[in-house]
Amino acid sequence: MILYTDTSALVKKYVQEAGSDQVLAFFQRFDAIGTASVTQVEMAAALAKAVRQSWVEESFMQLAWQDFLSHWPAYTRVPVTSGIIERASGLALKHGLRAYDAIQLACALTWQEVVGENTIFACFDQRLRQAARQEGLEAWPEG
Repeated sequence: MILYTDTSALVKKYVQEAGSDQVLAFFQRFDAIGTASVTQVEMAAALAKAVRQSWVEESFMQLAWQDFLSHWPAYTRVPVTSGIIERASGLALKHGLRAYDAIQLACALTWQEVVGENTIFACFDQRLRQAARQEGLEAWPEG
């Protein structure tokens, strides 16, 4: 079993919020964690939003960003290719997903096919988790 994480789950590893303890404990069960190459951009945007919304201080955001960057090389990064874009387009239409959510799902499905192992899709967006289940991935968290 392998773990693929979208940004909504991964950000909880670096910013203390609801679900962070759950993510930290769950992620420790896996030797390898995959994500889309665009997750780096999504993480930067999520951290910038947290500062704009006054959820975190600028100094904390900088520390969280540096922590994320120090771990970034250890994540298996699925490249966003023209094939991923085509697959994501179909998933967006089929499931009513936002663009980056569809890309994350397309990357997870492709990674599962390439590795040849069942994949757990870690995500805190209910619509995306439901789409992942409909596409044959095990989605976490359950609820």
